[in-house]
Amino acid sequence: LQLLLLSLALYKSLDMMEGSDTDGMGNSPSAMQQNSAQLKRVIQYWLDKSTIHVVPRWCLFLFLLFVFFLRIYLVQGYFIVAYGLGIFLLNNFIAFLSPLEDPNDSNGPTLPQTSKEGKEFRPFARRLPEFKFWLACSRGTAICILMTFFSIFDVPVFWPILLLYFFVLFFATMKRQIMHMYKHKYVPISFGKTKYKDAGVEKSMFGGGAAGHRSR
Repeated sequence: LQLLLLSLALYKSLDMMEGSDTDGMGNSPSAMQQNSAQLKRVIQYWLDKSTIHVVPRWCLFLFLLFVFFLRIYLVQGYFIVAYGLGIFLLNNFIAFLSPLEDPNDSNGPTLPQTSKEGKEFRPFARRLPEFKFWLACSRGTAICILMTFFSIFDVPVFWPILLLYFFVLFFATMKRQIMHMYKHKYVPISFGKTKYKDAGVEKSMFGGGAAGHRSR
């Protein structure tokens, strides 16, 4: 009986030790999780650094798009992937042109209808900002390039029909968007805004505040 009780006590103590070790391993992140988190921080760091470089970012997207269509031309396949990419880019482009607030929603703020309202209205806010628009397009194009290396996505289709249907959908969607812009009197173009030559430039050793104080 004493031997049985001793065996049960030993088994219980070993079980408790294994449970504590499992809990400790579950609470502490593994090396893979740490590497993944580090990689995400590095990617986010470079994305944040690239926000002000608009032209190089879009040149990178055009390069990815060129590589994708070159791949399609060389292999003469994956037309369904190209069609899906076209629909994806079109949806993002429409979101880029659309305002953040729906003008048809009477409960929220609306776009200006007169010149007086236009002077007091805040700048045009997009549903999809420029940086997120570029990121979504570049990421989608890169994913489609990778998809062209897997034969499971090479669905045999008659590509002229897909091309014709895409152009019909493109023109119909753009016509609806232009009519929406004309109806609510807004232009989703941010070019031509006033730019100040010395904005953010500190011309004295004491910084911008001291420089501004001295110039008065």
